[in-house]
Amino acid sequence: MGIQKNENKITMSNNENSSNGRRNFLKLGLLAGGSVVVGAGIVKAIGNKDTAETGEKVKVLTANGKLVEVDRGLVGHPAEIKITNLIAREGIEGRKFVMVIDLARCANARKCIEGCQKMHHKTPPVEWIKVKHMQDAETTAPYWMPQPCFHCDNPPCTKVCPVDATFKRQDGIVLIDNERCIGCRFCMAACPYNSRSFNWGDHWAVAKDSTSPSGAGCCESNPENGTPSKMGTVEKCDFCPDMARKGELPDCVTSCPNGTLFFGDANEDSVTNGEDTFRLSELIKKRAGYRYLEELGTEPRVYYLPPVNRNFPFEEDTEAHNTKE
Repeated sequence: MGIQKNENKITMSNNENSSNGRRNFLKLGLLAGGSVVVGAGIVKAIGNKDTAETGEKVKVLTANGKLVEVDRGLVGHPAEIKITNLIAREGIEGRKFVMVIDLARCANARKCIEGCQKMHHKTPPVEWIKVKHMQDAETTAPYWMPQPCFHCDNPPCTKVCPVDATFKRQDGIVLIDNERCIGCRFCMAACPYNSRSFNWGDHWAVAKDSTSPSGAGCCESNPENGTPSKMGTVEKCDFCPDMARKGELPDCVTSCPNGTLFFGDANEDSVTNGEDTFRLSELIKKRAGYRYLEELGTEPRVYYLPPVNRNFPFEEDTEAHNTKE
């Protein structure tokens, strides 16, 4: 396996850059709330004489930011727990999830949107992620800007909800309890990023039957999995907390062919797109990272890297769903 470490970046060899590899990268490294898979988790598993090796190698990001390869059987995993409404509201202890979007990598492929819609069983025109045509001034170059929910540390949306349907968790994620939501849309009016949408009807991408994700026997509704969808309530990007609890990257991250989106844990000071891994603080410092409309005092948990030294030339998209700001 070819692994190269360059300053604060860890890069995997090309033959490891499959979609499964990208998805499983965090599974054994950054996340898995309550898990012991970083550093000490490996020691604990190795110290267990009953642990059997599987022969399958996986990549683990240790607590000090090093990428190592171990047998899957030697990695500890958290026990399966039932995610109650209370657990979903509390969040994952010790985590502070964050996203970084590299605007130099975005070519408006819209695969992040497609991945998100497939994951949450949404169909157009519903888009929890919007890719906007941006141009800061008439004489400056345009660029594409993916915009999810910003999961603000000082979210105005939670302050105006009269029934506590939208709330901030200890791990930094802002969620909506659709069983509690009364559809007043105060949160939509309060959000300065226009990140929320109202569910006017049934936008499931699959037929309703007992075996489909939207069927009655699909799953128990809680704010963390966001399913099944409920008409007459507000919905938005949720940072895929159900996947984060399992240690997996959100579908928007793994679906992007250009590695534009990075996801990780600010407490561990690490973000990854499944192929490249960086120290969050160093990445923001060296690439002049910023937070969109930070002057509003919302303290968003999404950072942007300026669109300089672009990987792709800007190409106009005349489709109506792309909004020019």
